[in-house]
Amino acid sequence: MSRVVVTGGAGFLGSHLCRALLDRGDEVVAIDNLVTGSVNNIEGLFARRGFTYVNHDVSNYVWVPGHVDAVMHLASPASPADFERIPIQILKVGGLGTHNCLGLALAKRARFFLASTSEVYGDPLVHPQPETYWGNVNPIGPRGVYDEAKRYAEAMTMAYHRHHRLDVRIVRIFNTYGPFMRPDDGRAVSNFMVQALRGEPITIYGDGRQTRSFTYVDDEIRGFLALLDSDVTTPVNIGNPDQYTIRQLAEMTLAATGSTVPMVYRPLPIDDPTRRQPDITKAVELLGWSPSMGLREGLQRTAAYFRSVL
Repeated sequence: MSRVVVTGGAGFLGSHLCRALLDRGDEVVAIDNLVTGSVNNIEGLFARRGFTYVNHDVSNYVWVPGHVDAVMHLASPASPADFERIPIQILKVGGLGTHNCLGLALAKRARFFLASTSEVYGDPLVHPQPETYWGNVNPIGPRGVYDEAKRYAEAMTMAYHRHHRLDVRIVRIFNTYGPFMRPDDGRAVSNFMVQALRGEPITIYGDGRQTRSFTYVDDEIRGFLALLDSDVTTPVNIGNPDQYTIRQLAEMTLAATGSTVPMVYRPLPIDDPTRRQPDITKAVELLGWSPSMGLREGLQRTAAYFRSVL
């Protein structure tokens, strides 16, 4: 049994991670200030042995009494809808929040796990993207608040690893979907699901030919745990290498929901990547991990969740 601190523990990925850690017998201290997380995501965990929730903003000093074996730092708004709404908070949690959580891990002699993102690759000039690719990011664009916050968080994590010899793990997350997504989070899967189920036209930004790779949340969390338990201290892509156009995603969403609404097209947002696909060679070879959920089945499961909450 380990005692694990999960920041962003009431968020989409954080709540799934808390559940998976408890299922394998770990104790969990979930920290979240509920800016984008929700207690509804973790309400089923309060009665479980070993679960504790703390309402706190990790951009401020972080302390957890007692021993800690791992600090898993997932706290950060991660949706394009948040980049314009709360840009300063995103920069603060990526910078100050990461620093505070690294400080907690160092004080507790705990392993530190950083949830980074495929956004560190920006609009990639290398395809698919291996971990060795340094990226093509616009630091002053509207997406830069998230992209650069995560790039800085990675740099700080590796500085603690080299200077303090802190045991670290860094995961680069590719587009993940599934139950407990926010209906209003502004990402393609949730947008399309909500619009289809409400009988509204599906909004596609750009011509719909830009590509993404979508990972079902159960596969993503399984990759997190494989990385946490490994001895790999350099960044690892955890994502599904199957690539789909946004137009294909919209068509598959209509099939999953049984909806027949039309598609409408709007201008592509600034700096929106034209393609995104992980090279998962490192995850396969070093972690023995690969995704197992296909997009069609994953969308059907996600549609069932959104039907229950809308």
